[in-house]
Amino acid sequence: MNYLVAMEAAWLVRDVEDIDDAIGVAVSEAGKRLNESEMDYVEVEVGATGCPACGEPFDSAFIAADTALVGLVLEMKVFNAESIEHAQRIAKSEIGSALRDVPLKVVDTVEFEGEEVDGEAEA
Repeated sequence: MNYLVAMEAAWLVRDVEDIDDAIGVAVSEAGKRLNESEMDYVEVEVGATGCPACGEPFDSAFIAADTALVGLVLEMKVFNAESIEHAQRIAKSEIGSALRDVPLKVVDTVEFEGEEVDGEAEA
């Protein structure tokens, strides 16, 4: 079976004063580390958090003392996995090896039909 696994990552950015700068740095640094590990097939985006008052989503980023915590969403296709859990373990292992010391949490896994694309993970 083929699965699209989405994970949330907590990314720290130091010495920033602006949310947009923090988001840009976090996405860029994560992309650079993934590309260095030849994992350019992993999609990196800023996450969304629901407003506790109105429920509307906003970018997952918070700044205190010129240090930002940015929530990123990382998506990876896993081909020929034995189960959802297997696909999640593969994705977390591969992304985790490229992004050492970055907290990761699987947030969604969706089965899809399709053929393997060069460079993407196969079980």
